[in-house]
Amino acid sequence: MTHAAASIALLALGGAAVWIYPRSILAFLVFQCALLAIYVARVPWWLRAALLAFGLLVMMPVIGGRNGYYLEVATQVCIFAALALGLNIVVGLAGLLDLGYVAFFAVGAYTWAIVGSPHGNVIFGGGFPLPAWMFYVFLLVGLLVAAITGVLLGLPVLRLRGDYLAIVTLGFGEVIRVLANNLDKPINITNGPKGLTPISRPPLPYFVEYNQGFYFLVLLIVIVVILVNRRLEDSHIGRAWEAMREDELAAQAMGVPLVRSKLLAFACGASFAGVMGVVFSAKQIFINPESFTFLESIGVLAMVILGGMGSIPGAVVGATVVTVLNIQVLKGLSLWLNELKNAGTTILGYNLANLPTQLEPAKYERMVFGIILVVMMIVRPQGLFPARRRQRELAHLGEGTPPAAPPS
Repeated sequence: MTHAAASIALLALGGAAVWIYPRSILAFLVFQCALLAIYVARVPWWLRAALLAFGLLVMMPVIGGRNGYYLEVATQVCIFAALALGLNIVVGLAGLLDLGYVAFFAVGAYTWAIVGSPHGNVIFGGGFPLPAWMFYVFLLVGLLVAAITGVLLGLPVLRLRGDYLAIVTLGFGEVIRVLANNLDKPINITNGPKGLTPISRPPLPYFVEYNQGFYFLVLLIVIVVILVNRRLEDSHIGRAWEAMREDELAAQAMGVPLVRSKLLAFACGASFAGVMGVVFSAKQIFINPESFTFLESIGVLAMVILGGMGSIPGAVVGATVVTVLNIQVLKGLSLWLNELKNAGTTILGYNLANLPTQLEPAKYERMVFGIILVVMMIVRPQGLFPARRRQRELAHLGEGTPPAAPPS
Protein backbone atom coordinates (compact mmCIF):
# COMPACT_ATOMS: atom_id res chain seq x y z
CA MET A 1 0.00 0.00 0.00
CA THR A 2 3.06 2.25 -0.16
CA HIS A 3 2.19 3.34 -3.70
CA ALA A 4 -1.38 4.07 -2.65
CA ALA A 5 -0.24 6.25 0.26
CA ALA A 6 2.24 8.11 -1.96
CA SER A 7 -0.42 8.69 -4.62
CA ILE A 8 -2.94 9.98 -2.11
CA ALA A 9 -0.32 12.26 -0.55
CA LEU A 10 0.70 13.63 -3.95
CA LEU A 11 -2.93 14.24 -4.91
CA ALA A 12 -3.61 16.03 -1.63
CA LEU A 13 -0.41 18.06 -2.02
CA GLY A 14 -1.33 19.12 -5.55
CA GLY A 15 -4.88 20.06 -4.61
CA ALA A 16 -3.74 22.02 -1.55
CA ALA A 17 -1.05 23.82 -3.58
CA VAL A 18 -3.58 24.96 -6.18
CA TRP A 19 -6.01 26.04 -3.45
CA ILE A 20 -3.36 28.11 -1.67
CA TYR A 21 -1.76 29.43 -4.87
CA PRO A 22 -4.67 29.57 -7.35
CA ARG A 23 -2.63 31.50 -9.93
CA SER A 24 0.40 29.22 -9.86
CA ILE A 25 0.99 27.17 -13.00
CA LEU A 26 3.47 24.95 -11.14
CA ALA A 27 0.86 24.13 -8.49
CA PHE A 28 -1.63 23.02 -11.13
CA LEU A 29 1.06 20.97 -12.89
CA VAL A 30 1.70 19.16 -9.59
CA PHE A 31 -1.99 18.31 -9.42
CA GLN A 32 -1.92 16.96 -12.99
CA CYS A 33 1.19 14.91 -12.27
CA ALA A 34 -0.59 13.50 -9.22
CA LEU A 35 -3.38 12.16 -11.44
CA LEU A 36 -0.79 10.55 -13.73
CA ALA A 37 1.05 9.06 -10.73
CA ILE A 38 -2.20 7.52 -9.52
CA TYR A 39 -2.81 5.92 -12.92
CA VAL A 40 0.64 4.29 -13.08
CA ALA A 41 0.79 3.37 -9.37
CA ARG A 42 0.73 -0.34 -8.49
CA VAL A 43 -2.50 -0.28 -6.53
CA PRO A 44 -5.76 -2.27 -6.80
CA TRP A 45 -7.89 -1.17 -9.74
CA TRP A 46 -10.78 -0.12 -7.52
CA LEU A 47 -8.52 2.17 -5.49
CA ARG A 48 -7.05 3.68 -8.65
CA ALA A 49 -10.53 4.29 -10.04
CA ALA A 50 -11.73 5.81 -6.76
CA LEU A 51 -8.75 8.18 -6.53
CA LEU A 52 -9.04 9.27 -10.18
CA ALA A 53 -12.79 9.80 -9.77
CA PHE A 54 -12.19 11.89 -6.66
CA GLY A 55 -9.55 13.97 -8.41
CA LEU A 56 -11.56 14.53 -11.60
CA LEU A 57 -15.10 14.75 -10.21
CA VAL A 58 -14.49 16.52 -6.90
CA MET A 59 -11.11 18.24 -6.71
CA MET A 60 -11.02 19.50 -10.31
CA PRO A 61 -14.39 21.33 -10.09
CA VAL A 62 -13.43 22.76 -6.68
CA ILE A 63 -10.11 23.99 -8.09
CA GLY A 64 -12.00 25.37 -11.10
CA GLY A 65 -14.28 27.28 -8.76
CA ARG A 66 -11.17 28.83 -7.23
CA ASN A 67 -9.70 29.73 -10.63
CA GLY A 68 -11.90 29.28 -13.72
CA TYR A 69 -8.84 29.20 -15.98
CA TYR A 70 -7.91 25.74 -14.72
CA LEU A 71 -11.39 24.44 -15.53
CA GLU A 72 -10.97 25.87 -19.02
CA VAL A 73 -7.69 23.98 -19.38
CA ALA A 74 -9.31 20.75 -18.16
CA THR A 75 -12.22 21.14 -20.60
CA GLN A 76 -9.84 21.75 -23.51
CA VAL A 77 -7.84 18.67 -22.50
CA CYS A 78 -11.00 16.57 -22.57
CA ILE A 79 -11.99 17.85 -26.03
CA PHE A 80 -8.58 17.11 -27.53
CA ALA A 81 -8.36 13.76 -25.72
CA ALA A 82 -11.53 12.64 -27.50
CA LEU A 83 -10.12 13.89 -30.82
CA ALA A 84 -6.86 12.01 -30.22
CA LEU A 85 -8.78 8.84 -29.38
CA GLY A 86 -10.67 9.11 -32.66
CA LEU A 87 -7.51 9.65 -34.71
CA ASN A 88 -5.86 6.83 -32.76
CA ILE A 89 -8.35 4.41 -34.33
CA VAL A 90 -7.44 5.52 -37.85
CA VAL A 91 -3.68 5.93 -37.41
CA GLY A 92 -2.81 3.79 -34.40
CA LEU A 93 -5.03 0.73 -34.89
CA ALA A 94 -5.77 0.67 -38.63
CA GLY A 95 -2.46 2.17 -39.76
CA LEU A 96 -4.09 4.71 -42.12
CA LEU A 97 -2.15 7.99 -42.05
CA ASP A 98 -4.82 10.72 -41.96
CA LEU A 99 -3.59 14.33 -42.23
CA GLY A 100 -7.05 15.84 -42.71
CA TYR A 101 -8.70 14.69 -39.51
CA VAL A 102 -9.72 18.21 -38.54
CA ALA A 103 -12.19 18.15 -41.47
CA PHE A 104 -14.52 15.85 -39.51
CA PHE A 105 -14.16 18.15 -36.51
CA ALA A 106 -15.27 21.06 -38.73
CA VAL A 107 -18.22 19.10 -40.13
CA GLY A 108 -19.54 18.44 -36.62
CA ALA A 109 -18.95 22.03 -35.52
CA TYR A 110 -20.80 23.56 -38.49
CA THR A 111 -23.63 21.05 -38.16
CA TRP A 112 -24.63 22.54 -34.80
CA ALA A 113 -23.41 26.09 -35.47
CA ILE A 114 -25.76 26.55 -38.45
CA VAL A 115 -28.95 25.38 -36.70
CA GLY A 116 -27.94 26.58 -33.24
CA SER A 117 -27.45 30.18 -34.31
CA PRO A 118 -29.64 32.84 -35.96
CA HIS A 119 -27.79 32.17 -39.22
CA GLY A 120 -30.15 29.23 -39.80
CA ASN A 121 -32.83 31.78 -40.69
CA VAL A 122 -30.73 32.93 -43.67
CA ILE A 123 -30.73 29.39 -45.10
CA PHE A 124 -34.11 27.98 -44.08
CA GLY A 125 -36.18 31.12 -43.68
CA GLY A 126 -37.11 31.04 -39.99
CA GLY A 127 -37.36 29.10 -36.75
CA PHE A 128 -33.73 29.39 -35.70
CA PRO A 129 -31.79 29.04 -33.52
CA LEU A 130 -33.21 25.72 -32.43
CA PRO A 131 -34.01 25.28 -28.71
CA ALA A 132 -30.85 24.81 -26.66
CA TRP A 133 -31.88 21.30 -25.58
CA MET A 134 -31.58 20.19 -29.21
CA PHE A 135 -27.81 20.29 -28.63
CA TYR A 136 -28.06 16.80 -27.14
CA VAL A 137 -29.89 15.53 -30.22
CA PHE A 138 -27.27 17.07 -32.45
CA LEU A 139 -24.51 15.20 -30.65
CA LEU A 140 -25.95 12.15 -32.41
CA VAL A 141 -26.57 14.08 -35.64
CA GLY A 142 -22.98 15.34 -35.66
CA LEU A 143 -21.78 11.77 -35.08
CA LEU A 144 -23.80 10.46 -38.04
CA VAL A 145 -22.92 13.31 -40.41
CA ALA A 146 -19.19 13.02 -39.63
CA ALA A 147 -19.31 9.20 -39.96
CA ILE A 148 -20.94 9.51 -43.39
CA THR A 149 -18.28 12.07 -44.35
CA GLY A 150 -15.62 9.60 -43.20
CA VAL A 151 -17.09 6.89 -45.43
CA LEU A 152 -17.20 9.30 -48.38
CA LEU A 153 -13.51 10.04 -47.80
CA GLY A 154 -12.69 6.36 -47.46
CA LEU A 155 -14.33 5.25 -50.70
CA PRO A 156 -11.91 6.93 -53.14
CA VAL A 157 -8.77 6.10 -51.14
CA LEU A 158 -9.30 2.38 -50.53
CA ARG A 159 -6.45 1.45 -52.86
CA LEU A 160 -4.03 4.01 -51.43
CA ARG A 161 -1.61 3.62 -48.55
CA GLY A 162 1.31 5.39 -46.93
CA ASP A 163 2.37 8.73 -48.42
CA TYR A 164 -0.33 8.71 -51.10
CA LEU A 165 -3.07 8.28 -48.52
CA ALA A 166 -1.58 11.08 -46.41
CA ILE A 167 -1.58 13.47 -49.39
CA VAL A 168 -5.21 12.69 -50.28
CA THR A 169 -6.44 13.14 -46.70
CA LEU A 170 -4.45 16.36 -46.45
CA GLY A 171 -6.20 17.61 -49.57
CA PHE A 172 -9.58 16.57 -48.16
CA GLY A 173 -8.98 18.58 -45.00
CA GLU A 174 -8.05 21.65 -47.04
CA VAL A 175 -11.12 21.21 -49.27
CA ILE A 176 -13.43 21.28 -46.25
CA ARG A 177 -11.73 24.41 -44.88
CA VAL A 178 -11.87 26.19 -48.24
CA LEU A 179 -15.54 25.26 -48.64
CA ALA A 180 -16.31 26.65 -45.18
CA ASN A 181 -14.47 29.82 -46.18
CA ASN A 182 -16.31 30.29 -49.49
CA LEU A 183 -19.81 28.91 -49.00
CA ASP A 184 -21.22 32.35 -48.29
CA LYS A 185 -22.41 32.72 -51.87
CA PRO A 186 -24.52 32.20 -53.89
CA ILE A 187 -26.29 30.65 -50.88
CA ASN A 188 -24.87 31.78 -47.56
CA ILE A 189 -24.40 28.45 -45.76
CA THR A 190 -21.32 29.01 -43.59
CA ASN A 191 -21.13 32.84 -43.57
CA GLY A 192 -17.61 32.53 -45.00
CA PRO A 193 -14.63 33.97 -43.11
CA LYS A 194 -16.92 36.01 -40.85
CA GLY A 195 -17.95 32.84 -39.04
CA LEU A 196 -21.10 32.01 -37.11
CA THR A 197 -22.20 33.50 -33.79
CA PRO A 198 -23.87 33.42 -31.31
CA ILE A 199 -24.13 29.63 -31.07
CA SER A 200 -26.49 28.20 -28.45
CA ARG A 201 -24.99 26.47 -25.44
CA PRO A 202 -26.63 23.37 -23.92
CA PRO A 203 -28.84 23.64 -20.84
CA LEU A 204 -27.18 22.20 -17.74
CA PRO A 205 -28.29 21.52 -14.14
CA TYR A 206 -28.72 24.71 -12.12
CA PHE A 207 -27.10 23.35 -8.96
CA VAL A 208 -23.61 23.79 -10.45
CA GLU A 209 -21.89 26.71 -12.12
CA TYR A 210 -22.18 26.59 -15.90
CA ASN A 211 -18.45 26.08 -16.55
CA GLN A 212 -18.38 23.24 -14.02
CA GLY A 213 -21.45 21.66 -15.59
CA PHE A 214 -19.91 21.92 -19.06
CA TYR A 215 -16.73 20.29 -17.75
CA PHE A 216 -18.78 17.38 -16.37
CA LEU A 217 -20.54 17.03 -19.72
CA VAL A 218 -17.31 16.90 -21.72
CA LEU A 219 -15.72 14.53 -19.19
CA LEU A 220 -18.73 12.20 -19.52
CA ILE A 221 -18.35 12.20 -23.31
CA VAL A 222 -14.64 11.37 -23.00
CA ILE A 223 -15.41 8.45 -20.65
CA VAL A 224 -17.94 7.10 -23.17
CA VAL A 225 -15.37 7.49 -25.99
CA ILE A 226 -12.77 5.59 -23.94
CA LEU A 227 -15.21 2.75 -23.22
CA VAL A 228 -16.18 2.50 -26.90
CA ASN A 229 -12.50 2.52 -27.89
CA ARG A 230 -11.77 -0.25 -25.42
CA ARG A 231 -14.63 -2.38 -26.75
CA LEU A 232 -13.53 -1.79 -30.34
CA GLU A 233 -9.91 -2.62 -29.55
CA ASP A 234 -10.83 -5.96 -27.98
CA SER A 235 -13.37 -6.89 -30.67
CA HIS A 236 -12.84 -8.79 -33.91
CA ILE A 237 -12.99 -5.43 -35.72
CA GLY A 238 -10.05 -4.17 -33.67
CA ARG A 239 -8.08 -7.35 -34.39
CA ALA A 240 -8.81 -6.88 -38.08
CA TRP A 241 -7.55 -3.30 -37.92
CA GLU A 242 -4.32 -4.38 -36.23
CA ALA A 243 -3.79 -7.15 -38.77
CA MET A 244 -4.39 -4.68 -41.60
CA ARG A 245 -1.93 -2.25 -40.03
CA GLU A 246 0.82 -4.86 -39.87
CA ASP A 247 0.41 -6.35 -43.36
CA GLU A 248 -2.56 -5.76 -45.64
CA LEU A 249 -1.76 -8.66 -47.96
CA ALA A 250 -1.41 -11.13 -45.09
CA ALA A 251 -4.59 -9.81 -43.48
CA GLN A 252 -6.50 -10.19 -46.73
CA ALA A 253 -5.16 -13.72 -47.18
CA MET A 254 -6.43 -14.55 -43.68
CA GLY A 255 -9.93 -13.40 -44.60
CA VAL A 256 -9.95 -9.81 -43.30
CA PRO A 257 -12.32 -7.70 -45.47
CA LEU A 258 -10.06 -4.75 -46.25
CA VAL A 259 -12.72 -2.53 -47.81
CA ARG A 260 -15.15 -2.85 -44.92
CA SER A 261 -12.42 -2.57 -42.30
CA LYS A 262 -10.98 0.64 -43.78
CA LEU A 263 -14.41 2.24 -44.12
CA LEU A 264 -15.25 1.29 -40.53
CA ALA A 265 -11.99 2.82 -39.33
CA PHE A 266 -12.64 6.10 -41.14
CA ALA A 267 -16.27 6.18 -39.98
CA CYS A 268 -15.47 5.42 -36.31
CA GLY A 269 -12.63 7.92 -36.11
CA ALA A 270 -14.67 10.61 -37.86
CA SER A 271 -17.72 10.05 -35.63
CA PHE A 272 -15.78 10.97 -32.48
CA ALA A 273 -14.48 14.12 -34.18
CA GLY A 274 -18.02 15.03 -35.24
CA VAL A 275 -19.33 14.78 -31.67
CA MET A 276 -16.51 16.91 -30.32
CA GLY A 277 -17.06 19.42 -33.12
CA VAL A 278 -20.61 19.95 -31.86
CA VAL A 279 -19.26 20.36 -28.32
CA PHE A 280 -16.52 22.74 -29.46
CA SER A 281 -18.90 25.04 -31.34
CA ALA A 282 -21.25 25.22 -28.34
CA LYS A 283 -18.34 25.96 -26.01
CA GLN A 284 -16.76 28.66 -28.16
CA ILE A 285 -20.09 30.29 -29.17
CA PHE A 286 -18.23 31.45 -32.30
CA ILE A 287 -16.50 29.47 -35.05
CA ASN A 288 -14.93 30.34 -38.38
CA PRO A 289 -12.76 28.43 -40.89
CA GLU A 290 -9.56 29.49 -39.13
CA SER A 291 -10.51 27.18 -36.25
CA PHE A 292 -9.94 24.15 -38.52
CA THR A 293 -6.58 24.57 -40.21
CA PHE A 294 -4.05 21.94 -41.25
CA LEU A 295 -2.00 22.73 -38.15
CA GLU A 296 -4.88 21.51 -35.98
CA SER A 297 -4.68 18.10 -37.68
CA ILE A 298 -0.93 18.03 -37.10
CA GLY A 299 -1.48 18.93 -33.45
CA VAL A 300 -3.87 16.00 -32.92
CA LEU A 301 -1.50 13.67 -34.77
CA ALA A 302 1.31 14.86 -32.49
CA MET A 303 -0.82 13.91 -29.48
CA VAL A 304 -1.27 10.36 -30.81
CA ILE A 305 2.42 9.91 -31.64
CA LEU A 306 3.61 11.43 -28.37
CA GLY A 307 1.33 9.22 -26.29
CA GLY A 308 1.92 6.05 -28.28
CA MET A 309 0.13 4.94 -31.44
CA GLY A 310 -2.56 2.36 -30.81
CA SER A 311 -2.63 3.06 -27.07
CA ILE A 312 -5.80 4.44 -25.44
CA PRO A 313 -4.10 5.82 -22.30
CA GLY A 314 -1.30 7.08 -24.55
CA ALA A 315 -3.75 9.15 -26.61
CA VAL A 316 -5.20 10.70 -23.45
CA VAL A 317 -1.77 11.46 -21.97
CA GLY A 318 -0.49 12.82 -25.29
CA ALA A 319 -3.51 15.12 -25.58
CA THR A 320 -2.97 16.31 -22.02
CA VAL A 321 0.74 17.04 -22.52
CA VAL A 322 0.31 18.89 -25.82
CA THR A 323 -2.73 20.88 -24.68
CA VAL A 324 -1.15 21.90 -21.37
CA LEU A 325 2.04 22.92 -23.16
CA ASN A 326 0.04 24.89 -25.70
CA ILE A 327 -2.46 26.84 -23.60
CA GLN A 328 -0.78 26.86 -20.20
CA VAL A 329 2.97 26.33 -19.95
CA LEU A 330 4.21 28.25 -23.00
CA LYS A 331 1.72 31.08 -22.58
CA GLY A 332 2.49 31.17 -18.85
CA LEU A 333 6.19 31.50 -19.60
CA SER A 334 5.44 34.34 -22.00
CA LEU A 335 3.40 36.19 -19.38
CA TRP A 336 6.14 35.65 -16.79
CA LEU A 337 8.83 37.00 -19.14
CA ASN A 338 6.65 40.02 -19.93
CA GLU A 339 6.27 40.72 -16.21
CA LEU A 340 10.05 40.57 -15.80
CA LYS A 341 10.54 42.84 -18.82
CA ASN A 342 8.04 45.40 -17.54
CA ALA A 343 9.73 45.36 -14.13
CA GLY A 344 13.13 45.95 -15.75
CA THR A 345 14.64 42.84 -14.17
CA THR A 346 18.34 42.24 -14.80
CA ILE A 347 19.70 38.68 -15.14
CA LEU A 348 23.45 38.05 -15.51
CA GLY A 349 23.96 41.70 -16.33
CA TYR A 350 21.33 41.77 -19.11
CA ASN A 351 18.28 43.97 -18.69
CA LEU A 352 15.22 41.97 -19.78
CA ALA A 353 13.51 45.20 -20.83
CA ASN A 354 15.69 44.97 -23.96
CA LEU A 355 14.49 41.43 -24.74
CA PRO A 356 12.81 41.43 -28.19
CA THR A 357 9.17 40.32 -28.36
CA GLN A 358 10.09 37.69 -30.96
CA LEU A 359 11.54 35.54 -28.17
CA GLU A 360 8.21 34.97 -26.39
CA PRO A 361 7.76 31.18 -25.88
CA ALA A 362 4.08 31.30 -26.94
CA LYS A 363 5.20 32.15 -30.48
CA TYR A 364 7.16 28.93 -30.80
CA GLU A 365 4.46 26.35 -30.04
CA ARG A 366 4.94 24.38 -33.25
CA MET A 367 8.73 24.47 -32.91
CA VAL A 368 8.46 23.10 -29.36
CA PHE A 369 6.14 20.33 -30.58
CA GLY A 370 8.58 19.50 -33.35
CA ILE A 371 11.52 19.30 -30.95
CA ILE A 372 9.52 17.10 -28.58
CA LEU A 373 8.56 14.73 -31.40
CA VAL A 374 12.14 14.51 -32.68
CA VAL A 375 13.44 13.75 -29.18
CA MET A 376 10.66 11.19 -28.64
CA MET A 377 11.46 9.40 -31.88
CA ILE A 378 15.11 9.16 -30.84
CA VAL A 379 14.73 8.37 -27.14
CA ARG A 380 11.34 6.65 -26.90
CA PRO A 381 9.89 5.90 -30.35
CA GLN A 382 7.05 3.82 -28.88
CA GLY A 383 5.60 6.89 -27.10
CA LEU A 384 4.93 7.69 -23.45
CA PHE A 385 2.33 4.95 -22.94
CA PRO A 386 2.79 2.54 -25.83
CA ALA A 387 0.50 -0.33 -26.69
CA ARG A 388 1.98 -3.60 -25.41
CA ARG A 389 2.27 -5.12 -28.87
CA ARG A 390 4.03 -2.02 -30.23
CA GLN A 391 6.42 -1.97 -27.26
CA ARG A 392 7.38 -5.61 -27.80
CA GLU A 393 7.93 -5.08 -31.53
CA LEU A 394 10.26 -2.11 -31.01
CA ALA A 395 12.13 -3.97 -28.28
CA HIS A 396 12.82 -6.86 -30.65
CA LEU A 397 13.83 -4.52 -33.47
CA GLY A 398 16.22 -2.76 -31.10
CA GLU A 399 17.86 -6.09 -30.36
CA GLY A 400 18.18 -6.80 -34.09
CA THR A 401 15.89 -9.84 -34.01
CA PRO A 402 12.45 -10.21 -35.55
CA PRO A 403 9.50 -10.41 -33.13
CA ALA A 404 8.49 -13.89 -32.14
CA ALA A 405 5.34 -15.28 -33.75
CA PRO A 406 2.37 -15.54 -31.40
CA PRO A 407 1.52 -19.04 -30.19
CA SER A 408 -1.06 -20.81 -32.28
